[in-house]
Amino acid sequence: MINRSMCLNNEEKNPKPFLLKPSGKDYLWGGSRLNDDFSKGIDLIPLAETWECSTHTDGPSTVASGVFIGQTLAEVLKSHPEYLGTHPVTEGELPILIKLIDAKRDLSVQVHPGDDYAREHEDGQFGKTEMWYVLDAAKDSKLVYGLRHSVGKEQLRRSIEDGTVEKYLQKIPVKKDDLFYIEAGTIHAIGAGALIAEIQENSNLTYRLYDYNRVGKDGKKRELHIDKALNVANLNASAEPRQPLRVLKYRPGCASELLCRCKYFEVHRMLVNTERCRDMVDYQADSSSFRVLLCTDGCGAIYFGEKDSLCFFKGDCIFVPADSAKLKIHGRAQFLDVRG
Repeated sequence: MINRSMCLNNEEKNPKPFLLKPSGKDYLWGGSRLNDDFSKGIDLIPLAETWECSTHTDGPSTVASGVFIGQTLAEVLKSHPEYLGTHPVTEGELPILIKLIDAKRDLSVQVHPGDDYAREHEDGQFGKTEMWYVLDAAKDSKLVYGLRHSVGKEQLRRSIEDGTVEKYLQKIPVKKDDLFYIEAGTIHAIGAGALIAEIQENSNLTYRLYDYNRVGKDGKKRELHIDKALNVANLNASAEPRQPLRVLKYRPGCASELLCRCKYFEVHRMLVNTERCRDMVDYQADSSSFRVLLCTDGCGAIYFGEKDSLCFFKGDCIFVPADSAKLKIHGRAQFLDVRG
């Protein structure tokens, strides 16, 4: 039993963490694992994606606990821009979007534009660089990562038209706990059987190159964006991605490792186990940036002050405002710890 007097008192001026409720997407390639494994309770079949931490108008997250309950995350951050922190990457709005993705079938082969192209051709939107962390994968799961060898733009266009484009795609086997950094311009696709956590720029710009001639709910083939895709795609051969060296750093009740650091976001994996530990794990967002905790396994509670607490379970997403109250985490859980 936790003695809440162990938790530090905090001044009221320090903002408190809150749970987020995601938006769901029923893309045709999705499955049911986001409801089955993460108890999302979203009435969509299939449930392909949940947008866990999002201010994007195509799929906003809603606050599910605390004083802002019922408001969208975008509304909260508009009223409290200081929650984003002072890091210049925020530029006054949330720079990231966090998703869970259940690929029961192959996703389309696609590419995302970079910031410069998106600003010029897509009404000032962000481009889309992203990171994938594999939560689970079927034995034969693969993903598309770039091209096997360099190819010309018109040659690739012809291969799309005649259905032979797959011979150029570099397909990589994937397994649980793998990590992939997908820079804007990289041709890519998540393959069937993969369950993915995705951290990306705050963008919904996707250019489809190839979609296996599938049809949507309207009975028509889904739209391709071949001209735009070829304008932004890196058509040079891609080196086969190697899993980076990852080093766990330990402290009482917790271990963490850096997964990815780029100009848009920083992601750590954090493992908490205080079941046999007297002290809870200290955690706080400093004034430079917000932090987001996505619980990928386990459960527990976060305490702040003598009276306030927040229980979390597998699949929960928690927003921690910049310059937050001092937090104590208790439980047995794994998180992706995301910072701007």
